[in-house]
Amino acid sequence: MTAVLRIVLATQNAGKVRELAEPLAHAGVEVLGLDAFPEIGDIAETGLTFEENAYIKAATVARHSGLLSVADDSGLEVDALGGLMGIAADATFL
Repeated sequence: MTAVLRIVLATQNAGKVRELAEPLAHAGVEVLGLDAFPEIGDIAETGLTFEENAYIKAATVARHSGLLSVADDSGLEVDALGGLMGIAADATFL
């Protein structure tokens, strides 16, 4: 089946790209990783929440690639420390 839609997963992690690419291939979706766009370089995650960081990554990749972009951001939060060490998890699609 020929891909009818190309999207970029905003990550350098080939394993994450493979995890998303394999099930979507059956629907005609080609998933690319950031390795396909080395000119984008590192994306500064300056948000105050995981959601903001995911948005920053997705928006940056979409703007530079011209393709639909998917990004996520997550980290460790410690309840006993009042949520320190991380910010609220989320995912953003553009």
